[in-house]
This record gives sequence, C-alpha cells and structure tokens, in this order.
Amino acid sequence: MNRRDFLKTSSAYFALSTLFTSNVYAEGTKSCDKHERLNILWISCEDTSPDLGCYGDDYADTPNLDRLAREGCRYTNAFVPYPVCAPTRSSIITGMYPSSIGTMHMRTNMKGYEAVPPSYVKCFTEYLRANGYYCTNHSKTDYQFKAPFTAWDDGQDWRNRPGNMPFFSVINLTVSHESRNWPKKNEKLIHEPAKAPVPPYYPDTPIVRQNIARYYDNVSKMDKQAGEILQKLDEEGLSDKTIVFFWSDHGRGLPRCKRWCYDSGIHVPLIVRWPASIKPKTVCDELISLVDLGPTVLSMAGIRVPSYMQGRPFLGQQKTRRRKFIVAGRERMDMNSDDHIRCIRDKRYKYIRNFMPEKPYAQPIPYRDKMPIMQEWRRLNEENALRGPQKLFFQKTKSREEFYDTLIDPHEISNLINSLEHQERIGKMRAELEIWIDQTCDLGRIPEDELIEQMWPGRKQPVTAVPNIKTETREKRKFAIIRCVTKGASIGYRLNKKGPWLLYSKPIELKDINVLQAKAIRIG
Repeated sequence: MNRRDFLKTSSAYFALSTLFTSNVYAEGTKSCDKHERLNILWISCEDTSPDLGCYGDDYADTPNLDRLAREGCRYTNAFVPYPVCAPTRSSIITGMYPSSIGTMHMRTNMKGYEAVPPSYVKCFTEYLRANGYYCTNHSKTDYQFKAPFTAWDDGQDWRNRPGNMPFFSVINLTVSHESRNWPKKNEKLIHEPAKAPVPPYYPDTPIVRQNIARYYDNVSKMDKQAGEILQKLDEEGLSDKTIVFFWSDHGRGLPRCKRWCYDSGIHVPLIVRWPASIKPKTVCDELISLVDLGPTVLSMAGIRVPSYMQGRPFLGQQKTRRRKFIVAGRERMDMNSDDHIRCIRDKRYKYIRNFMPEKPYAQPIPYRDKMPIMQEWRRLNEENALRGPQKLFFQKTKSREEFYDTLIDPHEISNLINSLEHQERIGKMRAELEIWIDQTCDLGRIPEDELIEQMWPGRKQPVTAVPNIKTETREKRKFAIIRCVTKGASIGYRLNKKGPWLLYSKPIELKDINVLQAKAIRIG
C-alpha cells in the first residue's frame, strides 16, 4: 500500500463534535494480572536540553531535578520524534509518529486545519479513563488538533478526583519556553554570562553569552517550579504512591537547537522515579523516543497497550526489547518555512537525510528571528565576520546527507558523509531509515496541501455524527447503550444535566437517572 492509499483508507473521515463505542477497548483494557494501580504524574517542561546538574552540567543550577534523579532513574539517551513542541506533543498523546498521522507540519492552524489521524488512533488517556484513572492536564495540549473532551477529566491536578481514584496528571511548565529567552527590561541575570558554555557553531560575543545565561536562568526557574510540585506530593502523603516522570518536549529554545534534528534539538532530559520498583541513583543509556511515553504509562498501569501504537513500553509489565535506533524529523516551520528532514540515530552515530537540500538552514522564521542570538548571528554573517563552524548555518544549500560521530563531535559540526572509514555504517543506517519510512507509512513526501485535502475534503472540517442512545433490560435492570456511526468516534455522557462529561466505555445502568446526555467526537 502506498502512502497516499494509506492516508485515504485510514484517514478519510474525522471529527468536529460527537464520540465512540466500547469495542475500541478490545485493546486498552485491563490486564488479566493483578496490578497495584499507582498514581502517575508527568512534570513536563518546554524547550530544554539535558542542561541539568544531574546530567553533568556544572553551569546549571537545578537542585530539585537533581534530587529527583538521585531518587529514580536518569535516562541519558532520550530523544523526541520532532524538535518542536506541537508535533512532539501529538506523538506523545497518541503513541504514534507525527509523520504517520499527519501532525508533522508545525502549527496546522496556520494553514487553517486540524490534523486527522487514522480512525483507530486515540488519545491514550482515554484508555486510562476507561480503566478508572482520573486524568488531568494543566494546561498545555498543543496536539495539532483540538484536544477531544473525552481525553481529560475536569481539574488542574489530582486534588479534585472523586474518593481515592488513581490519577494520571500532567503539569506543564512553560517558564523555559523559547519566548522567555528574549531580553527583559531591567533584568538581572542569575547565571554569569562570562562563564556561559558557548557552542562552537555560535559566535562568541556578549549578546550570545547573555542569551545563553538567560536560558539557564529560565531552566533554574523551571526547576524551582518542579520542586514545588514534588513538595506538594510529599505534603499530601502521595510520594510513595506516585510514579513521577520529568521530560522536555524538545531541546533548547535557541537557534540551531529547537526545530533542528541535531542533538541540541532532539536530545532531552528524562527522569523517572518509581517507588519500590526503580532503584535510586539508576542511570540508563537505553534509547528512548518520547513516542514511547504513552505506551509506557499504560504498561505501568497494567492496561494492555493497543497494537496500533508505534511507541514501545520501556517500563512495566509489557516492557519490550530495547530500541536499536531512534528516528526524528522536521517539516514546515511557521507559515512558509518548508523543509523535509529525517534522521536516524543509535547511541553514537547519526545519519541525516535532507530531502530539500535546496532549502538553506537559516530560512527566515519570524518568531525565531526575534532571538538575540539569531539577530547577532545574522549581523555578523552579513559583515563576513563569522569563522569556522560559525558559518555552517548560513550555507545557501544543505548537504543532501549528513553523518556524525556524536561521541567525538557532540555539536555535530564535522560532516563525515564522505568518510571512507564510515561508509559501511552509513549504508546500513540509510537502509534502516528507508525501512522505517516504509513501515511507518511516512507521509512526509506528500505535499501539505494534498495532505490537507485528504483530511479535510474541500478544506471543510468533517463532522462527527450525533450519537444514538438505546436502552435494554438485563435481569430487570435497565441500561443505556450509546453508539456513533462515525468510525473511530469517542463518546462522552453526562447524567441529569449535571456534573462533568464522563467517558463512555460500557453500558450505563439507568438507576435514578432522569436525563442522559451524550455527544461524540473524532480527533480532527
């Protein structure tokens, strides 16, 4: 099946507002094994590389996350599927690669559409909710489609959950976002610019150093916020009953980092504290892609991971074999900065394929171009004042292929694609990437306008059908069964016109219920 046929058969329809039936939980239902249902908390941050003290960064000041790492496992080879927030977050919430579900172009709303994944794709939190978890998100979604109302319960964290329900909560920390790296009036930097670590691809100037120091200041502020969340768990007696994840949605929010498939854009911190299951001070060099996060949570909760998910559980009952490599990509950034890149990486080597080598690295991106580093870098380039690797980013075209030994060259400034010593390895990684492209039905080679037409025919958003409610009596008890004819729709319901919308996953007993409301939605 070619990519166009795949898209037509699996994504021909999608949803505006209406939902689903219990058979979607044939997978995603409780495991047969007895399993203590611990709480699970994600502390996610933005635009942050592994620039933490626990990762050996002496310039960083991150005591709270350093303590979390000492209490759990620090993963040294965690990577994102895309070096920018929305595609990566779409991947995390679905357990699917952005290039497989049409969420890879940054900011779909800039082109006036929402991505429409295949009908079988769900937000993984629906499987948690169907199995008795109270799921909250404070507050960022940013999935390239509006978050279905069936994905989350009301509430900002676990404190509003009924009784002692197990919870899955996400708290997103935005203080480290790219936008916080712009200068502020009368700011006083905490980190000393003179000591800032300047990568060799940047010009070493006071403006660059100040920008890097400001980034580290924001990481410290984020660390303080993470510490306050962890303290709240302690105060409420939940720390021993809660698995904690800390991760970033991609690398540094600085030029040649965010938006790029170099490690500065895709390598992220990942820390997991699992009481009584992960030994303190554990360090793991296993290759992790953040597409694995959702399936891993389901595995830890004892819920069968749906077979369609491309992410792999790296913890829990369903832990799979370790990855041999990770794959990441890039497509359009902002309105008109088109590109198409894929990279494949093992623990040491990285191969990059630039499918649009005619596009320069430094394409104008208005949002990023506000960054002081970017303005300084462009100014010095125009003055012909850049030297050595500082000039690489301003080449008029890209190499069609790039290959790096990240152990020797962690900043990826020495392209070894023509190295005779590495030709065998390069050939194998080329082949592995082609296999991945075929196996994942990579949609990246389809022009975005054509992709939009497949998902939103005539540029009109598909509409989910109104759900149908039927009743039946079983052993003198009356039940409501809700169906929706839109394939892949999810269904929510509310009782007696009060309270929050609940996720429908099985027939509802109508005892003491006067009014039953239902609505349905399919992603996109």
